[in-house]
Amino acid sequence: MSEPVKVSILDRDFMVAAPPEQQADLHESARQLDARMREIRDSGRVVGTDRIAIMAALNLMHELLEAQSQVHHDTATAERLQALDAHISDYLADVDIPAELRRR
Repeated sequence: MSEPVKVSILDRDFMVAAPPEQQADLHESARQLDARMREIRDSGRVVGTDRIAIMAALNLMHELLEAQSQVHHDTATAERLQALDAHISDYLADVDIPAELRRR
């Protein structure tokens, strides 16, 4: 069951419902968001809490999309390597190779 948890972002307290097993992650998320928003605010280029929150959200989404793209790329690369490994194994199975040179 979700319980209200108090988190603080830019010196404002918010009550957020979260199951007990997710509360530590919620606190860490709030801590990181608070840090990002403070960086943006302290840079002086963005004024207003709403605009600071939107810039932080946009930056975080950009990083998330980059990470998802990297995971997709890594998965595709791993699949290609597995296919090449299978192709090489099939080829080697058809070639007469002395037992001491074969993979173990």
